[in-house]
Amino acid sequence: MDSVDNYDYVIVGGGTAASIIAYRLSQKGHSVCVLEAGPPDSNPYIRIPAGFIKTLFDPKVTWQYSYEPSPATNNRAIQVTQGKTLGGSSSVNGMVYNRGQAQDFDDWATLGNPGWAYEDILPCFRRTERRIGSGDDRYRGRSGPLTVTTSPWPSELVSAFVEGAKQQGHPFNEDYNGAVQEGVGYYQSAMYKGRRVSTASAFLRPAIKTGNVDVRTRATATRIVLEGLVAVGVEYLRDGSNEPAQVRAGREVIVSAGTINSPKLLQLSGIGPQALLNSHGVQIHHPLPGVGENFRDHYSPRLVVRGKAGVDTLNAHVKGLPLVLQIVKWMLGKPSILSLSPALVHVFGKTDPALTRPDYSLVYTPGSYKQGFIGRLDDVPGMTCGAWVMRPKSAGYVRIAGADPRLAPKVNPNYLGEEEDCQLLVKALRAARRILQSQALQPFVDMETFPGADVQSDDELLAFAREYGVSSYHLVGSCKMGPATDPMAVVDHELKVHGIHRLRVADASIMPTMTSSNTYAPTMMIAEKAAEMILAKVSRNT
Repeated sequence: MDSVDNYDYVIVGGGTAASIIAYRLSQKGHSVCVLEAGPPDSNPYIRIPAGFIKTLFDPKVTWQYSYEPSPATNNRAIQVTQGKTLGGSSSVNGMVYNRGQAQDFDDWATLGNPGWAYEDILPCFRRTERRIGSGDDRYRGRSGPLTVTTSPWPSELVSAFVEGAKQQGHPFNEDYNGAVQEGVGYYQSAMYKGRRVSTASAFLRPAIKTGNVDVRTRATATRIVLEGLVAVGVEYLRDGSNEPAQVRAGREVIVSAGTINSPKLLQLSGIGPQALLNSHGVQIHHPLPGVGENFRDHYSPRLVVRGKAGVDTLNAHVKGLPLVLQIVKWMLGKPSILSLSPALVHVFGKTDPALTRPDYSLVYTPGSYKQGFIGRLDDVPGMTCGAWVMRPKSAGYVRIAGADPRLAPKVNPNYLGEEEDCQLLVKALRAARRILQSQALQPFVDMETFPGADVQSDDELLAFAREYGVSSYHLVGSCKMGPATDPMAVVDHELKVHGIHRLRVADASIMPTMTSSNTYAPTMMIAEKAAEMILAKVSRNT
């Protein structure tokens, strides 16, 4: 083994959370080593918002996983993608900026996590963002590194969907990231002047310029180096090499490898469920039964309608001369399909008017997608509206498949495993269908093509959802945050791994429950909160 380099902090992962933590630590003069399994974020499609259609299925810059088959989803092996490049999923995702509801974080605090109530974490959200556009400055940040905009797309179909939602009783909401989430409105995105803003471009690159951050790409972490119950470094494999290398951390090791790979690394390091580790011959350093459990993801079936002749959908702009025109518009900084996220309009609604907050999400785009795929436009004009239950009760697991770190783990979100999730999803699909059938959209809609008019009963809608739902790529919960009294908690409220010193986990895996949102914005908040606590510890000890 080569000589070992030493840093104050070693961060496993170069993605959404890691970029922010490295940035904040480097600002205070700390030396940081970032280990990213993927390549640099040099793929040109990363900069183009619509380029997610290319990168999302590219194994060079993404982890291409498949969920284990589950009876509730007709034993399908559902594909799921995670970023594998600098910026992580922020370099390949749909860029939607959606924080969730204040009650989400108040619930975290109630579960025994002091400091995570909404009023506590709101400054972390504000610190990250530079919101350009409408928004109450009590809630929105205006001077952070990450630019958040509302992409312009002048479309009568978008306006008609919003009007149709209003006709169905959904109030218009100009800023769902403000005081109230409920309602219909336009999605905000991490985008600026028609280009993606990833955490690599907003945070990691400036961190590197400080001279305090060493980023090592194509470096796959294989285990956390422990001395007793103290984390002292990380072992990793360089690209194309079978000879392990090590890097040491004088202060802490921070695991920010994502909701699948963070628990995998802990388990490979001998921190996890005793029976699982024994079954694969992994030496146990600290039994922790919750590592890899509590795993959740948003499950989303999608309704598709055919547009009437002459209706201008996105499908008409993705080939031939129309596409060339869109490319020219994008290069000139004008509204273009190349600068759109896959979701343009949101509806955050209640399945029961008596509820105090929304419990389902609808996602609309004026284009139709190929059956069973996210981000692949169909050859015919149409519109798509997806639905998902905001806070699913169903939970699954992430478990190593063996002691070899090159093996993909076994992952199962247990979609629709709870009856309540099934009932709510059917109600959400009915809400989506009512909007698509609304008076405002009738001049534009020819017919529902998927699942079609023959599917009407609750059982039929649920059967459709079981057969055709896909991942929303909102993976959380596999290293659950909670007090030591919770037997399934992996980290405490300071994100320190229970029973191990100088080791934290900071990414979406620590969420004890699912947020009522996409995971990009909450993950950035977690990173800001983690950096704040790490630096506070340094201040206490100096």
